[in-house]
Amino acid sequence: MNIITLGVNHKTAPVEIRECLAFADGAIPQALQLLKEDVGLQERMILSTCNRVEIYGTCEDAEAARDRLVEFIGSFQSLPAARFADNLYFYRDQEAVRHVFRVASSLDSMVIGEPQILGQLKEAFALASEHKATGLILNKFMHRAFSVAKAVRTRTKIASSAVSVSFAAVEMARKIFDDLSDKTVMLVGAGEMCELAARHFVNQGVKKVLVTNRTYQRARQLAEEFDGSAIEFKDFHSQLDRIDILLSSTGSPSYLIKPEHLAPALKKRKHRPIFLIDIAVPRDVDPAVNSMDGIFLYDVDDLQDVVSENIDHRKQEAERAEALVAIEVEKFLHWLESLQLTPTIKALRHMAEEISRRELEKTLAGFPDLSKKQQKKLEAMARAIVNKLLHQPITYIKERAEYGEQLPVEIIRQMYKLNEDGHCEEDES
Repeated sequence: MNIITLGVNHKTAPVEIRECLAFADGAIPQALQLLKEDVGLQERMILSTCNRVEIYGTCEDAEAARDRLVEFIGSFQSLPAARFADNLYFYRDQEAVRHVFRVASSLDSMVIGEPQILGQLKEAFALASEHKATGLILNKFMHRAFSVAKAVRTRTKIASSAVSVSFAAVEMARKIFDDLSDKTVMLVGAGEMCELAARHFVNQGVKKVLVTNRTYQRARQLAEEFDGSAIEFKDFHSQLDRIDILLSSTGSPSYLIKPEHLAPALKKRKHRPIFLIDIAVPRDVDPAVNSMDGIFLYDVDDLQDVVSENIDHRKQEAERAEALVAIEVEKFLHWLESLQLTPTIKALRHMAEEISRRELEKTLAGFPDLSKKQQKKLEAMARAIVNKLLHQPITYIKERAEYGEQLPVEIIRQMYKLNEDGHCEEDES
């Protein structure tokens, strides 16, 4: 039985290809059924996000399944194979397991260490399970992938540092203030960067958010998202004494915040510090404010330096994570190999039980006067002998497989002359 993975991601395909191959949530149940009927995948699931589209499955013939998968995708998405075939990657067995463990652990993500992909993988698995598209192998595979991701996140610092400008701003604020829960944040501007930073601040405990924007209606809309307050743009300077953190990102061609705006605010605050984050280009805050006591100013270059340093740190942690993944891949492959022992173990037990049954029948035929109770005692004795004789060798076989040892399965089958159905090959008379 092979485990296979076929797909595209942000490294192999541009967005215009990925969006054509993406599966809408409502289409996935039908696709899962067709993957069984048309492709022959015994177990299957589909992961479809903005950065990757991947199909996982189990099959007997991996190469044949690959060709059928390409045909299936082209047909299902109404897209000529020539448009996407060169963007596909295909993995089987060890490489497929390694790939999925890396995906779950966010080692294959656009931003290493981002947490969203694990949730998306869990949702994809839940949907496949709901439609009975998974079984013994994929169930074990996905649960092991989730465990690996958790181990990576807890035993490394791969997700401990900010790798976006907006989150780096929050990280710097925490270094200055420690606790953000009692701090007030003002957003000057209501664009995407301000909104994203505000979300990070709120997630870190900030409860008071003020928003100002040249378009007051937009300021109100954004303030409502965070249960905050909107301020008229012409009045925001007069509110600076209320704030602890200011984040500015506008399109102003000149400085909006200067020393003369902050001096009265600092006086009212009795020189309690104000942290200014200027991510606008051109800058919104006059660099001269840096010389003022109680003012901490970071511009986009300062934050980018933090981001670059953190990215380097994540890459170092990723090396540790890769080592963890490699160990877990080996463990899972050992379990997968142990499944191949199951038919042999079943055959061995079947053979022993058949011998016991025939010998018991011969014995009972020679004692026709035995009572039912006596017969049952003989039957119980025969079963006990079989179980005790088989217990140690079967336990040994399973334990060796768990430790990853390659057991001579064929030798075991030849030793007992086992057919696939568990009968001896020679005459059993």
